[in-house]
Amino acid sequence: MICAEKLQRFMMAIVLFVACCLMSAGSIYGTILLGFVIAMILVWAITDFCPSIWLFSKLVGHCKSSR
Repeated sequence: MICAEKLQRFMMAIVLFVACCLMSAGSIYGTILLGFVIAMILVWAITDFCPSIWLFSKLVGHCKSSR
């Protein structure tokens, strides 16, 4: 079963892939999308709060720790 943290990482990979495709096609939207992802990662690093993990944890739940 997919959990919030894994779902967030899959979504980030997909969004970064789309941003790279748009940038390689010369679209400004790829740069904007990349800037958005960078801003969200900085928010996560500074505040230890990731809005997408918060949302996904409400929808699908957190990952179970194997420890």
